[in-house]
Amino acid sequence: MKSKTPPLDASRPLEEPTFLSDPPLVEAVAGLREAAGLCSRIRADAPFQTKSDSSPVTVADFAVQAVLARRLAQAVPDSVLVAEEDSRSLRGEAGRPMMTEVTRHVRSVFPGATAEDVQRWIDLGRGEPGTDFWTLDPVDGTKGFRRGGQYVIALARILHGRVALAVLACPALSLAVPGLAAEPGVLAVAAHGEGTWACGMSGGSWVRLRASAVDDPKEARCLRSVEGAHTDEDWLSRIVSDLGIMPAPARMDSQAKYLVVAAGEADVIFRLVPPADRRHREWIWDQAAGALLVEEAGGRVTDLEGRPLDFGAGRRLEHNFGVLATNGRLHDAALATLRRVLPR
Repeated sequence: MKSKTPPLDASRPLEEPTFLSDPPLVEAVAGLREAAGLCSRIRADAPFQTKSDSSPVTVADFAVQAVLARRLAQAVPDSVLVAEEDSRSLRGEAGRPMMTEVTRHVRSVFPGATAEDVQRWIDLGRGEPGTDFWTLDPVDGTKGFRRGGQYVIALARILHGRVALAVLACPALSLAVPGLAAEPGVLAVAAHGEGTWACGMSGGSWVRLRASAVDDPKEARCLRSVEGAHTDEDWLSRIVSDLGIMPAPARMDSQAKYLVVAAGEADVIFRLVPPADRRHREWIWDQAAGALLVEEAGGRVTDLEGRPLDFGAGRRLEHNFGVLATNGRLHDAALATLRRVLPR
């Protein structure tokens, strides 16, 4: 389906935005490029463990977190990092084989790093959320990473409960956006009030992204998670039918979905766990970077009840249930459908 993207605001310059020259963001962009290359080297033969919540974790998760945590600590001294992984499963005899692999790959970036160094850098991500902190998902979409699907590296800065800065590396994603390279690999950044911008993973010019102008639900392109545990199939079918969306929701791993909406190539994302499970809360690192990319591209992101996402309540979105992300024009219609269809 042809993208219906509104023209760019002629009052805003199209050249590289000035916020990209801020030293912390320069370091973040360089670090995510470095981490994307590390993931590519690991991807073909990455061993994995299973965490206590039954989700997989790979060498790449640990290695990327170690590298980016150290880079952030160097670039922004005294910064607080809240990240997905910690080193507990890598300690002791049971974790030794994976620890050896993680250390080997981290040494490709930091020669001479010891296992103790790597464990310490990983555990820099055990910071406590406050009024100013960073959040990192070193490999968002680990199952997609393993199966050859989409995955991202997601870093965001949170100020007073709101996402202020986001950097998203999507090594396997291609976007049909004029000015972007056709080959896979997209790096996207957004800053509050500064728009959403993307360039090729290996470099090139920055291109401003805008959400689509689709305002008829029948024309909307809907994205959902690949994993069934992330989406209640029955309720999603009812919602899509009530809203009048004609194409079946497309499946995609990770926060790459948010970048696709920000680029105007999809229009709606439902993060819909079973409505009966009202206690479920999303991890902040699974949503923060992607949410800002959509909002700064002209879209809108709320929970399923229309409330803004509150990233200041802890490591989870404690005050929010589910996530709805749209191009903005379809948001009210989607919320109206959710009110009609979902049980109260």
